[in-house]
Amino acid sequence: MSGAAAPALPERPPTPPLWLLTLVTFSGTLAMHIFVPALPAAARDLGASTATMQGAISFYLVGLAVGQLFYGPVSDVHGRKPVLMVGLALYTLAGLAALLAPGAGVLIGARLIQALGGCAGLALGRAMVRDTAGPQEAASRLALLNLMVSAGPGLAPAVGGALTATLGWRSIFALLCLMGATSILLCWWRLPETGRRVEGVNAASLIRDYAHLLRSPVFGGYALGGACTTTTMYAFIAASPFIFVNEMHRPVAEVGLYLGIMILGLAAGSLLASRLVRRISIDRLMVGAGAAALLGSCVFLLVVLSGRLSVPLVVGPLVLVALGCGIASPMALTRSVSVNPALIGSAAGLYGFGQMAWGALCSALVGQGQDPALSAALILVGGGVLGQLAFQVAGRSRASDRPKTAG
Repeated sequence: MSGAAAPALPERPPTPPLWLLTLVTFSGTLAMHIFVPALPAAARDLGASTATMQGAISFYLVGLAVGQLFYGPVSDVHGRKPVLMVGLALYTLAGLAALLAPGAGVLIGARLIQALGGCAGLALGRAMVRDTAGPQEAASRLALLNLMVSAGPGLAPAVGGALTATLGWRSIFALLCLMGATSILLCWWRLPETGRRVEGVNAASLIRDYAHLLRSPVFGGYALGGACTTTTMYAFIAASPFIFVNEMHRPVAEVGLYLGIMILGLAAGSLLASRLVRRISIDRLMVGAGAAALLGSCVFLLVVLSGRLSVPLVVGPLVLVALGCGIASPMALTRSVSVNPALIGSAAGLYGFGQMAWGALCSALVGQGQDPALSAALILVGGGVLGQLAFQVAGRSRASDRPKTAG
């Protein structure tokens, strides 16, 4: 009897506090959103161009994308808690480097390293939920975690704008350093180890898994469609301070308020998706939400082309875009990770990589044009169209695979 009890311990490790998992999970994306309103001020202070300073966003997204491919396998070998704490330490030290950055190049490099550290919480917070709960409980906790993580960065731009207006843009990194150090202490104190360590990571098999997924038109269609429908919006986020401050002559403190409204629209979309999916099929809901986001993008493009930029005419269509993104994102993720039940973890990591990589590309492209508003609008519309085409390819491929599977 006692011999049977011993191996049962790793099957149900101690459950980490959800508030602590929320803190470490949204710290990575929080650091991106909180700095956006400070871009014009940092550009002036460091003597950098608009395109150069937008690299602080695009390179941050690159770090978030790349990190998601590696933290899971590394934590399988060394444990979730130590790997997470190393990532948080990297996040904190890179924040200090950004705080003291003498030029734009050092700032952008520090932001890249900060993202690679912050990505640990993004990747491992959700993994720790899966480690400690059965399927139904995990789904419930992940839904609550995702909702809180979406709402948290919704307030970040407002905080970033207020800090920039009162204490200067460097104060943002002082806050992020404090947050990182606090997270390390809390994880050391309250976070249990939830993972079951394995002997080693088979890099060849991981590469084969990723290659298999990339060859699948079903996975590729849903992953590309999901990225285009969701993180294309990062083009507007990166350009927004230049649109609101330079083109519309609004105070920098207001930029965070407008972005906060949009990002809260993402959270509202996620909440709405959990209700609508009970009555509408995943594919219909995903395509419909993508179409709504595309409609909002087209309206924004018409506003830009008409030369009638105003806060209601910009924020209104972008809220529709954000709402559509919030609904479509979990649907596309669900379809992507369901392509091969044996590769759910690899599919989730590759999907997350694709999302952030696409967001980094869009945020980099938006800085290449002379008119940030027009560039953002064109990227939003182009991404929306490509996303709908990708969903159609994935849907047709999935339908044609069914008879083969059944046979």
